[in-house]
Amino acid sequence: MLDRLDHALRTRPERPAVLTAGRTGGPKVRATRGELAELSDAFAAALHARGLRAGDTVGVAVRPGPRALAVLLALWRLGLRGAVLDPGAGPDVLRARLALARPALVLADAAAQAVAGWARPLARRAGLALPDLAGLGPVATVGPRLPGCAPALELGAPRVGVPVRGASAADGDADAVIVFTSGTTSTPRAVVHTRASLAAGMASVSSLFDAGPEVPVLGGTFFVLVPALTRGAPVALPARDPRVLSRQLNRLRPQHTYLTPPQLRDALDAGARFHGRVWTGSAPAGAGLLERVRGAGAAQAWGVYALTELFPAAAVEAREKSAFEGPGDLVGTPLPGVTAEVDADGQLLLAGAAARHRYLGEEPDAWVRTGDRARLDGGGRIVLEGRAKDMVLRRAENIYPGLYEPALHVPGVELAVLVGVPAGDGDERLVAVVQPRRGAAEAALRAALAEPVRRMGSACPDALLFARIPLSGRSRKPDRAAASALAARRLGASGPDSTEVNAR
Repeated sequence: MLDRLDHALRTRPERPAVLTAGRTGGPKVRATRGELAELSDAFAAALHARGLRAGDTVGVAVRPGPRALAVLLALWRLGLRGAVLDPGAGPDVLRARLALARPALVLADAAAQAVAGWARPLARRAGLALPDLAGLGPVATVGPRLPGCAPALELGAPRVGVPVRGASAADGDADAVIVFTSGTTSTPRAVVHTRASLAAGMASVSSLFDAGPEVPVLGGTFFVLVPALTRGAPVALPARDPRVLSRQLNRLRPQHTYLTPPQLRDALDAGARFHGRVWTGSAPAGAGLLERVRGAGAAQAWGVYALTELFPAAAVEAREKSAFEGPGDLVGTPLPGVTAEVDADGQLLLAGAAARHRYLGEEPDAWVRTGDRARLDGGGRIVLEGRAKDMVLRRAENIYPGLYEPALHVPGVELAVLVGVPAGDGDERLVAVVQPRRGAAEAALRAALAEPVRRMGSACPDALLFARIPLSGRSRKPDRAAASALAARRLGASGPDSTEVNAR
């Protein structure tokens, strides 16, 4: 698909490719299709001039947008392997990840570096900072260079001799991208996708989105940008401010919209109206949230189940999810080409052409062990029952929060999780942390939750807290460890018999 995108950008180069929102939400053209193609050519020539060749690794710490997309196209063209670096991960984690990937060069924009001078306070406020990279390879700045940044990547290199495609372009087994997912500073873990698995994942997304030409698609991930641009649709990067995002949606009327659940909630609270199909993923999206999106004008609202190791794996539309009455969280039927099984321990295993090849430094494995407990219903649909590692042990009973959390999403509840709080002697208290929707009365919510809580049987929580649930990571998933710590503080402050926290 990246080959097709490279060709498509050179067709009607005057058409807008990437849009951003002005203060009023109106579209501003960040780059035309021709400008993207030209920038990609310039990056490819510069990297080739530095002696980088197919198979070399390039670290990439560039914010989503035209430059990041042009870098991706240049890496693909030269057959280079990109290591995606998250500047928000912190210097120690980044240093460990760089030591594992050993890039020949790191490409970073000024905001990701911010290593000296007046830019440092700006970076701290944005949570961005690269570590001292001494001994881990050279760094080059892409985009505007600020004081203290590394030397700029020279884009004036001669383009004679730059391959049209990298030597490994036809080799689907060649590595394409490294994405770090978990692990500690001592043992970081990274997913490795080959050219074939990356292409398969993008093709799968393209079949879901089915975007037509000219009408905008709103979303900020590569898996949205690439298929949409390949089909001739301009892509609008979502505004960060929910009020501006709301106006952006109203102005653009995108045919497809991809936002994370927290972005959807914030947009809905800001009065957003949706159009066409809306997709969400990267964090749990309950039936209530999807129905709110439909109620705000979307023709369809879809939840996408995806992992870094396999994107996407399954999808479910709001009406099907709302009609599901069994325990657990229905995430849909595996997409074409995806095989799902459940092992003896109840863990969901996935395989398919879009699955990662291996973890960096480990042997290849055809099966992705998701870490999610699940079952397959009679129609082969995937029903999640919680994370294996999220298990709470209470009075010698294993409790899997994901099996019961959907029941807590009654009207007026925005987000809810079940977490364990240490109770001594290895036992835990089970606490329901509930985030009310703006304007919802806690007394009414407590009454509405009484019956769902009672129906949890032996998994009935020991306490019910109303609080804003901490989120973490770029995808803004619920941070269960932080929620558990919050519950422990609240329980300690109020006492276990407090009317505020007692669920029974």
